[in-house]
Amino acid sequence: MHVQEWLDSVPAAAVYAVVALVIGLESLGIPLPGEIILVSAALMSSQHSGVNPVVLGVCATAGAVIGDSIGYAIGRRGGRPLLAWLGARFPRHFGAGHVATAERSFQKWGMWAVFFGRFVALLRIFAGPLAGVLHMPYWKFLIANVLGGICWAGGTTAVIYYVGLVAEDWLKRFSYLGLVVALLIGLVSVLVLKRKAKKAQHAEPEPEPVTAGE
Repeated sequence: MHVQEWLDSVPAAAVYAVVALVIGLESLGIPLPGEIILVSAALMSSQHSGVNPVVLGVCATAGAVIGDSIGYAIGRRGGRPLLAWLGARFPRHFGAGHVATAERSFQKWGMWAVFFGRFVALLRIFAGPLAGVLHMPYWKFLIANVLGGICWAGGTTAVIYYVGLVAEDWLKRFSYLGLVVALLIGLVSVLVLKRKAKKAQHAEPEPEPVTAGE
């Protein structure tokens, strides 16, 4: 089966559901490749597979906003014991160092950490639960959450969609090879951004300890 025929055979509703679910779970605090799923779906929408990029962007935004809101509620209810529990069981994602880095970002930037956190892998997972743990007013969280979700999900969908349109002739010529290369380029780009974000986190100076006399 030709790549285009295979893409056309995938139900659009299934794509919307998977994107909304994965991004929602990631925003809730579960480490999942939401960005990779969104990039792949946006690329599909540019190849006449029946996936509407506008509907895709709306579903991705809804998943991000709802997932973050649920994460906020869980974090507010569970508090710091929840972070300690997650850190003990999932140290790779919720270790003390990651929590401290995310918390410093929240203390420095407030609601803007929620907005810009949507574009950073670590903060995208932490934003909702940590905002709840720190008792950020929900109205501030919601505004930043909605705006960040729209910009991230809508912007990513739009950029990848139009890149896919430009590359459509190239993809048709190379069939499977072209699709694989395009997906690899997307994956490599995401990994490079994650690596840069990780380096920036490690380069950030640790706060000086506070002595008892201060």
